[in-house]
Parts: sequence; structure tokens; C-alpha cells
Amino acid sequence: MPADTDTLPEALADEIRRRVFAPGLIRLTQTLTRQGQPFRISLRPVRIKGQDLWQAEMRDGTQAKTRNLSEPAARKGLEDILAQTGKRELHLVTREGDLHVRVGKRGTPLVSRGKPKAAPGAPAAPAGNDRAKRQPLTDFDSAALLRVLGIAGADGAVRASMRGKYDQVNALLRALEPLLPEAPPPAFSIVDCGCDKAYLTLALHAYLTQAKGWRGVSTLGVDRNSGVVESAQAMAQALRPEGEIAFRCADIKDVSPERAPDLVMSLHACDTATDDALLLAIRAKAQRILCVPCCQHELHHALAGGGPMRAVLRHGILRERLADLLTDTFRVQILRICGYRAAVMEFDSQEATGRNLLIRAQRGLRPGLGEAIAEYEALRDFWGVTPYIAQALGEGAGRGGDGGR
Repeated sequence: MPADTDTLPEALADEIRRRVFAPGLIRLTQTLTRQGQPFRISLRPVRIKGQDLWQAEMRDGTQAKTRNLSEPAARKGLEDILAQTGKRELHLVTREGDLHVRVGKRGTPLVSRGKPKAAPGAPAAPAGNDRAKRQPLTDFDSAALLRVLGIAGADGAVRASMRGKYDQVNALLRALEPLLPEAPPPAFSIVDCGCDKAYLTLALHAYLTQAKGWRGVSTLGVDRNSGVVESAQAMAQALRPEGEIAFRCADIKDVSPERAPDLVMSLHACDTATDDALLLAIRAKAQRILCVPCCQHELHHALAGGGPMRAVLRHGILRERLADLLTDTFRVQILRICGYRAAVMEFDSQEATGRNLLIRAQRGLRPGLGEAIAEYEALRDFWGVTPYIAQALGEGAGRGGDGGR
């Protein structure tokens, strides 16, 4: 297909149209770069006050807009999505199965498909907006928090446009629970790297101080976007939370906690910013780490391999997925070397996303274990790459993180 006419083949576009407006749609997401900024648009079915609608969310850089659409408007929006050209990725998640389309520089779509979400004929799950479910945010009176965050309206009801964010925050709090001490600690310090709009930052602080009744909780949110930092500071002032909470406009690399944090978090920090958050945690000897990686590009073009690996690396979408898996494998292995028990799991969120891995780690191993080092070196030498996180640690990568900055 010529690069100047890189719209999707009509047969593929027709399949997407059929599946988007058939029962069983979970979410359609397309990502691309527009004017040098990442742009993502997603479409999913919602039911609001008994009416079936489609919710469109558009995220342009750090700005996000959400609209609820009638079927005619949603069909027009889908045509706008299908008419996009250039490098892009389209991910369709339905109970019929996943469909992933990646269009590279040459304009030729690479298509992969996943298995159905449920057996044929199985009843569809009810729409999430009308479903009541006990969540961590219901363990305390979170009405003021949700209103200030914009997740709930003045009546206290979760906004339809924010249901995904509400479920995501609850999922993260559930994932964090196994890391928390059973008895209330005298002090508990948190650093949230790349806190963005501070949904999780403020929610976790409120959960610990109100649901668990902890005293001495101190939270620092870090982001290099001054606008979101100012907004987060204003929300914190409006909430007047127990304990201490502050926000700082800075690059993650420039943050050095005065004492070892009890928890370092990083949610969807792009590419090597996730590594910078892990590096901060390692160097500060943080006790716990919760990390949800985002887009990852560092190893994508560095991978090389002959023999059977050539067949994998020839295909862009397979190379990208392999690079994602290797990047997170290197991260977990470095954490092991640096004295952390680390686990990788699926991020249990109702937001359908290909970036759904969560790394959860707790300090407790002897740094510099020979087995962990040997496994890391074997993986590094096989692929002939040294990941960013190991380069940044330098010699410290083999001594448990004591290398220089």
C-alpha cells in the first residue's frame, strides 16, 4: 500500500465498524503523534440514566477531554478515527476478541488478533456505569475527595466520564494493599513520581489517613508540568488533609529524598521516566515500589539477533512487544540485584489498555545476589543491549544500587 494512501483497507475498516457497534464492545483506542505530542482517542459504550451512549475520551499531551455521544455522533467519530493517516496504533477490545492494528512508516497495517473474552453465547456483562461494587474508596467518606478531584459531581455521584478513572484508582489501591504494614506505622512517607493530575496521590493519602487512620503520613508528588503541580496544590489546599502533602515541579532525576521513602510510586511515566522513578527508589533505598510502566521505546531499535530471533525482529509489532517485555524484565532483574522481591502482574483496571503490567516490589533480599546478577548478565549478553536503568546505575548495578548518579 503506498505511504501517501495509508488509510486502512476497506475490509478491515468494515470489520472495525461492525464490531464497534455490535454487542460486546469494551473499548476502541487509537494512539498517534500529532504536532510532536502523543494523541490518544478512545471510544467505549456506557449506559447513563438508562440510555445507551458511547463515551469518547481524547488525550492530547497532558490535556484530556471526554464527551458522551449518541450513536450517530459516535459513528461519525469512528469515521474520523478510521480516516487518520501516518504512524498509529489501533486497539479494539471486544468479547469477540482483540484486534490490534499497527501502521508504520511504510503505511502497511500489521494486524494481530486475540482470543474472545467469553465463550460464544455467554451473556454480556452489564455496563460498568450502573454497577455497584465495593471499592477501597468506599471504606471512608470520600465524597469531598471525589468532588475536588472532579471524579464526582456536586451530588456525590461518580461522573460517567470519570468512571474509568474511579475504577483505576480503586484497582491501584487494591494492588498496593499487600505492600502495606499490618500495624499503623509511626510515620509513612510516599513519593509519587510523575504524579500528573494527582488522582492517585491524593486518593492514597486520604485512604491511609482516613480509612486506615494512620498518623504521620507524608506525601510528595513530583511532576515537571507546572500546570498540573499548581492544580494539585490547589486541590490539596481545598481538602486540608491529615498529615503532610506537597507537590514539586521538577524532573524525577533531580529529586533526592532526605530519608528512605516507605513507598515510591510511578503510574504511566513515559519511556525511561519509569526507569528514573525506579532509580530514585533504588538510590534512596525505598522500602516499597509500585510501578505501572507506560510507552517504552529505548530498546526497540537496539535489539538485534540472528537465527530464530530474526524471524521475530523482522515484524514491527512483534519487535515492539518483545522490547516491552524485555524492558520490564530488565527492570525487575535490576530490582532483584538491588535487594527487592519483585513481582509482575496484570494491572486489574477496567480501562482496556495494552500497557497493563504492574511491577510491585518490596525491599527484603540481600543486594548483589550472584544468581540475580548471572541471570541479568545472561539476558544482557544474549540480546547485546544494556538497558537505560543499568547504564544509569553503572557499577552499582552489580553492587545493589550503590553506584554514583
